[in-house]
Amino acid sequence: MIEAKNLTKRFGKQLVFKDLNFRINDGEFISLIGPNGSGKTTLVKILMGLEPKTSGELNVVKQTIGYVPQFRNIDIDYPLSIEQFIRLNLKLTFSSKQRRQNNELINTIMEKTHLTELKDRPLGLASGGEKQKAYLAQALLNEPKILILDESTASLDVEVKMQLMDLVQELNHKYQLTVIFITHDYELTKKYTNRALLFKNKTLEELDVDQVSKKMFEMEG
Repeated sequence: MIEAKNLTKRFGKQLVFKDLNFRINDGEFISLIGPNGSGKTTLVKILMGLEPKTSGELNVVKQTIGYVPQFRNIDIDYPLSIEQFIRLNLKLTFSSKQRRQNNELINTIMEKTHLTELKDRPLGLASGGEKQKAYLAQALLNEPKILILDESTASLDVEVKMQLMDLVQELNHKYQLTVIFITHDYELTKKYTNRALLFKNKTLEELDVDQVSKKMFEMEG
């Protein structure tokens, strides 16, 4: 699905990372961990085609990438319902056939993300977990093969984090969705991912999840 060879990124004279070598296989659920400023966000931008690499090779299977951001608080008077918010990621169309297809897609995605019964709830009145599910639903609209969770569980209560990750794990298993989980959460890394890519000394170290230790997270600072 994704393979990097000697991938290097610099901003001017500043070296972000050097000679990254890794492979992410179809259907994997991996975590991307490391200190703030170590290069996680930059790597994700390169994977998504939003930032150019400096040198090296990067091969990404030409599939849509879905992106779920970190939790963002939404004002209580936000005017859209959960369904209307999800629809923001649909392309404008004047075709009645396309509108029917869009409606079917929305219904399918809301069912997948367990939002069908909540579709009319104002997003501003939704819980933190429901808001993140709405962002997840948006990310799934283009039927991606790769899903990137960018610290998407940060600021959520423990129970809500588990509910969201249970859902992502279900999608990973049921639809062979490849998941890259950027996180500072040791417990979630151990519970949900099967492999970790650790940024260390401007390069990446590949670890089986049983090799991941609390010390790695405590040293993030």
